[in-house]
Amino acid sequence: MSITADEIATQPSTWRRAAALAHDVSGILPAPGDDVCIVGCGTSLYMAQAAAALRENAGHGRTDAFAASEMPRRQYDVLVAISRSGTTTEVAELLRRTSGMRTVVLTAVPDGPVAAAADAVVPLPFADERSVVQTRFATTALTLLRAAAGDDIEPSIVDAERALTVDLPVDPAATSQWTFVGRGWTVGLASEAALKLREAAQAWTEAYPAMEYRHGPISVSGPGTVVWSLGPLDPALAEQVRSVGATAVDLGTDPLASLVVAQRAAVALAESRGLDPDTPHNLTRAVILDDVALTI
Repeated sequence: MSITADEIATQPSTWRRAAALAHDVSGILPAPGDDVCIVGCGTSLYMAQAAAALRENAGHGRTDAFAASEMPRRQYDVLVAISRSGTTTEVAELLRRTSGMRTVVLTAVPDGPVAAAADAVVPLPFADERSVVQTRFATTALTLLRAAAGDDIEPSIVDAERALTVDLPVDPAATSQWTFVGRGWTVGLASEAALKLREAAQAWTEAYPAMEYRHGPISVSGPGTVVWSLGPLDPALAEQVRSVGATAVDLGTDPLASLVVAQRAAVALAESRGLDPDTPHNLTRAVILDDVALTI
C-alpha cells in the first residue's frame, strides 16, 4: 500500500482530534464578527476557500479567501494562513509584510518560517504527512475550522469511516475525463478533488461551481466522462449529465467524506497507470522560492 493510501485511511482519527482541538484554540482563531481573510497555496488554497464559505454562511462575519500570492491590499481584523510544510515562500512573505492585522497560522510544522512570521500558531503535527500529495493535513485543518464555525463534525467522521471501504463509484481506469462540481463551501472541495486526480494520476480533471457546468464545461462531457458532485447534485443537472452520456456521481454523504472517496480514486488511478501516487511528477512537498514578488 502507498504512503498516500495509508494517510488517507487515518483521516477519521485526525478529524476527531481536530474537532476536539477547536475548543482549545478558540481564543486564537477569529472571533465571531471579525473580518477575516484565509490564504494558502495549492491544496491549502482550496481548504481556505471552503473554510471561508463555511464561516461566512454561518453568520460569523465577512470571510474572504485568496491564494497567498494574490491577496489584495485590503485590511482585515485577522489573516489566517494554512501551510502544511510551514515553509511555503508565498505564505511566509505575505505574513512578513502584513501589518495592522492579527495573523494566525495552521501548520503541521510549528517551528518553520511561516509560523515564525505569524502572531499565533495552531500546530497540527499529528496530521503531517510523508507523501508529497496532501490529503489528511488539508482535511484536518478544514475540519478544525469547520468545527470552529459551529458544524457538528461527528457525522462527517462516521461518513469518512464508511468512505474508506465503500466501492468506488466508477472504474478510474475506464474514465477519460473528470469534472468535479460543488456549491457553497464544496466548490473548494471540488477544486481539491480535481487537483488530487491531476497530481497523483496525471488525469484530465476540471472543477466548477455546479451551476456553471452548463455554461461551457458540459461541452467536454460524454461517454467515459464523470461529473462528480461534492455535495447534493441538483436532480435536473444530474439528468442533463446523463443525457449527454456522462456518469453523474452524487454519493449522498458528507462532502468531506466524498472527498475521501475521490482521494482513493486518485490513488487507484495512479496505480492502474503504473504511477507512484506518493511522488507526483514535477512536485515537491513544499514550494520554496529564491525570489518572489507579492505586490499586486
